[in-house]
Amino acid sequence: MKRLSQKKTFIFLAFLVVMWGLNWPLTKIGLLYAPPLLFAGIRTFIGGLILLMFAIPRYKNLRLKETWHIYLISAVLNIILYYGLMTFGLIYMPAGLFSAIVFLQPVLLGIFSWMWLGESMFTLKIIGLILGFSGVAIISAGGLIGHASIIGILLALGTALSWSFGTVFMKKTSDQVDSIWVVSLQLLIGGLFLIGSGTTIESWSDIVWNITFISNLLFISIFVIALGWLTYFVLIGSGEASKVGSYTFLIPLISNIISITFLHEAITINLVVGLFLILISIYLVNSKQKNKLNPKAR
Repeated sequence: MKRLSQKKTFIFLAFLVVMWGLNWPLTKIGLLYAPPLLFAGIRTFIGGLILLMFAIPRYKNLRLKETWHIYLISAVLNIILYYGLMTFGLIYMPAGLFSAIVFLQPVLLGIFSWMWLGESMFTLKIIGLILGFSGVAIISAGGLIGHASIIGILLALGTALSWSFGTVFMKKTSDQVDSIWVVSLQLLIGGLFLIGSGTTIESWSDIVWNITFISNLLFISIFVIALGWLTYFVLIGSGEASKVGSYTFLIPLISNIISITFLHEAITINLVVGLFLILISIYLVNSKQKNKLNPKAR
């Protein structure tokens, strides 16, 4: 996959961080009108259908016989496990604590990208990843108080691991599949699985189909799910996964700012300190170092 220009990379990153930052408060609102698994499955499946309309004219790039396993593995890691574990994990522990553990993902991604993708690793990058996670933890501190079961912690770690493995897998296979097809099919496969699971243990009659829910559902499906995952795939495929991952530290920050603005949540010193650490983190992770550790260069 071709590398993006600096301007396009900035635009794509800004779009991704804002959309995925919006996802948390919008999902919080959506869950007032629908059960979690059905809500996750419906919005994911709709996102897949939207992208499918753009993928069909590129049918020659599908090459299903050669690449079907890539679509399946991507769906399992990035959609079924990620959304499934997240949905159940939030039942067992406070959202702030759960999200703080989930955002170990950029740290894990930096390690896995060094191990399996041959990306650079150096002292400033390690410090940056640790500072970024610390910033997220500080921002989430308001939700760190509460019962944290072993099951909840394991589910949060599983969510972070599935997201990390899924990102590395997407980067590793980005030259073998068409970007629109892989995102579309992973959303469709994952969405169907989540809808099936939700139908089994939840009730469709619990969904309140009013204007608020429908507009919320469509916005998430189009911008957060369809365009968000497509943007993430393009960014991962065109640059270092660990560097792209470092910007995801901004997602909880954006989520908190939006919650403060529209849900009237209080602004805290934690938000300011967390922002400071995250900005330093992004700078350090994206800095250059001469003596880089690279397992493939040994």
